[in-house]
Amino acid sequence: MNFSEQIKGFITSPVLLAGLSSWLSAQFIKTVINILYGRIHSIPELLENLFWKTGGLPSSHSALVTSICTTIGFRNGITSDIFMLALAFLMVTVRDALGVRRSNGIQAKKINEIGKRLNEKELIEYKPLKEVNGHTPMEVTLGCILGMGMGLAFSIF
Repeated sequence: MNFSEQIKGFITSPVLLAGLSSWLSAQFIKTVINILYGRIHSIPELLENLFWKTGGLPSSHSALVTSICTTIGFRNGITSDIFMLALAFLMVTVRDALGVRRSNGIQAKKINEIGKRLNEKELIEYKPLKEVNGHTPMEVTLGCILGMGMGLAFSIF
């Protein structure tokens, strides 16, 4: 197979298309929700929400890895080594979204509150930490449902 055939196979891969579609769909849904709640005030914020911002409903990370795992399962079988790898990747990603990133975000928020109070009292000069957004179980669950639907769609059609 020559290079151009490989590139064509790559960009038409159901696994890639399912992953990208589920990620973009989740980001789009989050952006619409943020618009409806009045959380987006500028075009740069809109673009950040569409392509980069983490956290929120549904989890785009969970949607992405679930769609990839589902598509690989349909294409290669659930007993294949590549499906087992995709499943492990899914489990690590979901665990991270629910655990580590969520905990870090909660801790950073509390530290920033304390730092702001100390800064106001002029006890210290405080530069706020980035508050990384993790996910609630509902956000991850809905991301997984979206990803499974996209994975099924790209596997069946």
